[in-house]
Amino acid sequence: MARRRPSPSPPEADEPPRIIGGDLRGRRLFHRPGGPTRPMKDRVRETLFDLLGTRVKGAVAIDLFAGTGALGFEALSRGAVRAVFVERHFPTADSLRRSATGLGLADRCQVIAGDALVWPRRMPELPRDGRWVVFVSPPWKLLVDRLADLMALVAAVMAAAPSESVVVVEADQRFDPASLPEAAAWETRTVAPAVLHFFGRLVS
Repeated sequence: MARRRPSPSPPEADEPPRIIGGDLRGRRLFHRPGGPTRPMKDRVRETLFDLLGTRVKGAVAIDLFAGTGALGFEALSRGAVRAVFVERHFPTADSLRRSATGLGLADRCQVIAGDALVWPRRMPELPRDGRWVVFVSPPWKLLVDRLADLMALVAAVMAAAPSESVVVVEADQRFDPASLPEAAAWETRTVAPAVLHFFGRLVS
């Protein structure tokens, strides 16, 4: 009997994520194939940054559950002044530092190796010199298994963020946006397979 060949991995899971816009367009990020990260699909990321528009320029990007750092590095490429990456998986946090160095951005990046879900009780000191663009892009399983902890994190970030900041939560179709803090104040855009939720004014 012939051996059954394993199904090929999706191309985006195997290739290092690339920056898709801005000054660093086309540059690749350090990536460990087979690791625990779930990079946001290019099409979803492109739509996300189109919706954010000029809100990114001059902001501090805070990339929670950072993984490869695709969101934070994309924000830097498009004019963010600094980026803070939070990643609990230590080898992945090391990869973020390697990407920052390789892109010549080490002086504008801070990598926090730790669990963002503890922030409601113990939030670290974060840059206060300007508005934030906060990306909350967790493993979607957390939106089911640890929903209360995740929403507590979102509420804590909203409370700490300077005025004119934007918070983005990436989820899937299972997530009920009524669970969000101040649920009526959020805007939602579906970019399959993701659903993007925005707290803060968008360009469109």
